[in-house]
Amino acid sequence: MDYFLIVTVLVFLSALFGYINVRFVKLPNSIGLMLITIIFTLAVFALSYFDNTLLNAEKYIITQIDFKTLLLDTMLSFLLFAGALHTNFEQLKVQRWPVFLFSTLGVLVSTFLIGTILSYILPLIGFKIDYIYCLLFGALISPTDPIAVLGILKKAGAPKKLEAKIVGESLFNDGVGVVVFLTIFQVASLGTETLELSHVFKLFFEEVIGGIGLGLVLGWLAYRLMKKIDDYQIEVIITLAVVMVGTVIAQHFHLSAPLAMVTAGLMAGNDRVREHTMSRQTEDYVDKFWELIDILLNNILFVLIGMEMLVLSFEIPLLIAGLVAIPIILLSRYISLLLPINIFKKRLNFVPKTNLVMTWGGLRGGISIALALSLTDTMERDLFLFITYIVVIFSILVQGLTIEKMVKRIYGSVNPTNKP
Repeated sequence: MDYFLIVTVLVFLSALFGYINVRFVKLPNSIGLMLITIIFTLAVFALSYFDNTLLNAEKYIITQIDFKTLLLDTMLSFLLFAGALHTNFEQLKVQRWPVFLFSTLGVLVSTFLIGTILSYILPLIGFKIDYIYCLLFGALISPTDPIAVLGILKKAGAPKKLEAKIVGESLFNDGVGVVVFLTIFQVASLGTETLELSHVFKLFFEEVIGGIGLGLVLGWLAYRLMKKIDDYQIEVIITLAVVMVGTVIAQHFHLSAPLAMVTAGLMAGNDRVREHTMSRQTEDYVDKFWELIDILLNNILFVLIGMEMLVLSFEIPLLIAGLVAIPIILLSRYISLLLPINIFKKRLNFVPKTNLVMTWGGLRGGISIALALSLTDTMERDLFLFITYIVVIFSILVQGLTIEKMVKRIYGSVNPTNKP
């Protein structure tokens, strides 16, 4: 089966499941697609007792796809650029310091809390795991998914200040989370005796500062090019080139492509930049193009997440470990947000129960599964992949389905604070 046929199957399933969701299920796209895909996969399992043709075809598709490479090296750049492009830049600018602490200090605190607690809890279930591997899991599960929760927050009428914090944090903590994961991964691979601490910090800051710097350069170049012309077709292509060329450059020089794309997307989405570079027609086409890319890739992503069930080994101890990890991860996220919120809540007039909504609204998605799939067997890949999958399923189906009710209960359907 060639790649074109695999892509065709994924697009077809995305269209079919998307239609079923919009027509009958009527859930937010990310939640509905994952739910329908899981039901479809379970139905394929049941059908395999009579005829395993469909199961074998689905297994073959999954085995032919390198989920980690597809998401981290390709899809994530497009998704983060599109997400940043449609982010309220002015609100994000106001909330920049708490967002910065959420996505840096918050990720680091969450990583170490999750890793440390699990290193004590897992042996009680029968899994004796090295501390460094528990930290590795903490790093891969800490980033939150802006795509899954954004539509829900808007529909629920969440205060704009809160929406900007959650979306802004999620956009940046994806990039920071990947960098933290790769840093700990290198420590785990080489061993603490052969790796100097200075090298770890050098790797971390090269990825972070280098990625943001590349994004600024790309955003500035796009601004200069688009300012000189008025042709919506070419200007759309310029934004596409920024993402593709930027990703290639970041990968070649070992910079953070996610952070580069978020930075470039925020620059392109800035109202002041748009005012000086884009006509209304160009702005409309750029937004519509990236909205379509965003929806298409997200549909494919959540279909893939549902189909990834086929790579899991189902065992009762693994299921117990996954269920135990859920409250640990939620508690760690709640604690990791306390310091940034307490520092800025008076100065920036935080809305009530910001920590609670950000904790429950911090959904996990494809990036965590992709990172878990990149683990080696010696890093307890099967265990952490299963736990990751349980956490992602719970996050999207349970937290995703209840966050709207939580927001409406706390802030009401129409809230005067729901203003820029």
